[in-house]
Amino acid sequence: MTNKVIITSAVTGAGDTTRKSKHVPVTPKEIAESAIESAKAGAAVAHIHVRDPQTGEVSFNPALYREVVERIRESDTDVIINLTAGGGGDWIPSEENPANGGPGTWMQTPEERHQPIGELLPEICTLDAGSINFGEMVYINPESWMRKQAKMIQESGVKAEIECFDTGYIRMANQLVADGLIDGDPLFQLCLGIPWGAAADAETIIYMRDRLPENATWSAFGIGRMQLPIAAQSVLLGGNVRVGLEDNLYLKKGVLATNAQLVDKAVSTIRELQAEPMTPQEAREKLGLKKFQK
Repeated sequence: MTNKVIITSAVTGAGDTTRKSKHVPVTPKEIAESAIESAKAGAAVAHIHVRDPQTGEVSFNPALYREVVERIRESDTDVIINLTAGGGGDWIPSEENPANGGPGTWMQTPEERHQPIGELLPEICTLDAGSINFGEMVYINPESWMRKQAKMIQESGVKAEIECFDTGYIRMANQLVADGLIDGDPLFQLCLGIPWGAAADAETIIYMRDRLPENATWSAFGIGRMQLPIAAQSVLLGGNVRVGLEDNLYLKKGVLATNAQLVDKAVSTIRELQAEPMTPQEAREKLGLKKFQK
């Protein structure tokens, strides 16, 4: 039997990348088109953030999510929509008073993070399972917030993709599963190479994989130049693949990529490893997703 692999395209992210590459989609139209192009290249899942169309900076405006989702759903391309629900946790202490957030701080309540999910009902949304030093900022996500958000996702019927940036995240995620806050077989995304989280190497994937529930489906990604090496390692170790401009801007050294090109490269890579990309419908069946009415 041929090994089948789910490819996710993370099409834009929230990082300061729009000034580094003209290919990073910014407007809802560009984001939707990039998700559709990724699907045509072989991605089963499109992972979606939105940006302010005027500035290119991160945005959490529900109206922008709605436009992206409606554009994808109205297209003739089948792709599983995975909306981020991990926004609004960025904390940078004020130099004048570290008890207050300084410039760049953006916090949202669990209810605010969940709003686009509850309104738009994508098939998948992310659930971050911890807090972390994230470059120069701290991403804040207390246990009570995680539990509240997991419950809202569960009640919506959307599948939670549990994002794990370090090993402690898996301990927390396993507790959420044990406490009945995650329905069905859990879905994990191992997020590797973020400063200062889990390292992007095979040893770390193995360590994290071996601590997941036996019935879990998992994927892994590495950032920057480690994107395709981690994709290959993930396939070899029984996982799935995420690529895209959220995590890496380059097709090879000095050559800026599009999302579709990165997906195409991922397809070639997994085929060299004797695997095949799943179609959206195959991934839907594998993950037990609810296909909500358009």
